[in-house]
Amino acid sequence: MILKELKDPRIRFVTVTQVEVSPDLRQARVLYSVVGSETEQEECQEGLASASGFIRGRLGRRLSLRYVPELSFKYDSSLTTGARVTSLIKELTAEEE
Repeated sequence: MILKELKDPRIRFVTVTQVEVSPDLRQARVLYSVVGSETEQEECQEGLASASGFIRGRLGRRLSLRYVPELSFKYDSSLTTGARVTSLIKELTAEEE
């Protein structure tokens, strides 16, 4: 839905990495990753925040739930951190050889 139905140019190259839903299904925290600079990440955050109502409305039509969860989007830095750690390990391995 994010990639195909949102027309906001700030939202590009987004990958949803995890969704955490509260036990009562009223809140959902969507963790996402973005390919791009820090500025592009911030723009994407703004775009997702402004589109949350649209996304929530679409979810309401597709899901048969009593309440549609309130969505909050949070940048997931674990992929960036993982890539950095992998890069450091490769550098150390190359130095040892």
